[in-house]
Amino acid sequence: MAIPIAILDCDLLLHGRGHKTLDRFDLDSVPDNLLLTQFGFPREFILYLVEILREALCRRTQRSRAISPEVQVLAALGFYTSGSFQTSMGDTIGISQASMSRCVSNVTRALVEKAPTFITLNRDPSSTEQSFQEFQRVAGFPGVLGVLDCVQVTIKAPNSEDSSYVNKKGFHSVGCQLVCDARGLLLSAETHWPGGLRDTEVLERSALQKHLQDAEEGWLLGDRRYPLRKWLMTPMDCPESPEELQYNLAHTATHEIVDRTFRAIQTRFRCLDGSKGYLQYSPERSSSILLACCVLHNASLQSGLDAWTLERTDPLEQPESLEQRPEDRDSLAEELRKDLILKHFS
Repeated sequence: MAIPIAILDCDLLLHGRGHKTLDRFDLDSVPDNLLLTQFGFPREFILYLVEILREALCRRTQRSRAISPEVQVLAALGFYTSGSFQTSMGDTIGISQASMSRCVSNVTRALVEKAPTFITLNRDPSSTEQSFQEFQRVAGFPGVLGVLDCVQVTIKAPNSEDSSYVNKKGFHSVGCQLVCDARGLLLSAETHWPGGLRDTEVLERSALQKHLQDAEEGWLLGDRRYPLRKWLMTPMDCPESPEELQYNLAHTATHEIVDRTFRAIQTRFRCLDGSKGYLQYSPERSSSILLACCVLHNASLQSGLDAWTLERTDPLEQPESLEQRPEDRDSLAEELRKDLILKHFS
């Protein structure tokens, strides 16, 4: 029994008793370039995170040997941006791998609590008008509130024989329904969906649809996997006129923003990059980590950092068209799209 006790409490062996907080890593003495390379963000943003999360992190570590909020934030950023609890990362900030794991859990919960503050569709009229203008400057598509997509993040197979997390490509994942604005700021991020659900099923069950189905002005843009609705404009399946073709071109150029945004998020937060491996956690915890990274993305963008600085340049996957039954078609939405094409793309 002595060995596991020593492993679990190796911080005590390294640093001894009597510490109220374990400030092993002096943030002020670390060069700026090391913070960027090891933790993915500049000093000013890291200090900002520490301040907004301090209360929650201190609340969760009210022990005689609590790890300081600064060290907890650095540990979590190191994991999010590298994707692993590497021994070298723990050595850098002076904590064990077990403590790294606890820090990531604490910071993830604290960031998830902040999600309603940083990710919201509730906008005042002036913000809505600004959104319309910013999107129209992209490719001339009017009335756009946001661009919609559902993405997959690879996770390990759940312990139970639950096939609901097996997506159409045959691997386990959680689905994340995203909406962003023209700058790449996330307006909605629902990260808890089983990967086996189709995008349309996610939308039908989501808080997003309930929020927007009675919208009086504007619409989201979605790709061919989604149904056409008054509040959700999709491409024409077979454009037959120059106007319809121009509509599709503008739609594609504008909708691409959400794809670029998620590629940038995956590149910055490599724990989400399926090409580097998968999240080694339950679907619930994986969903929380994904949402925490979405909060960090918005917080960094609102702090003046570039959303797409680290964007990958992978080719975009072409979506399959939704096979819609005649009774599911929305005739009012079809008329609205026809009028939109005639008015703005002719």
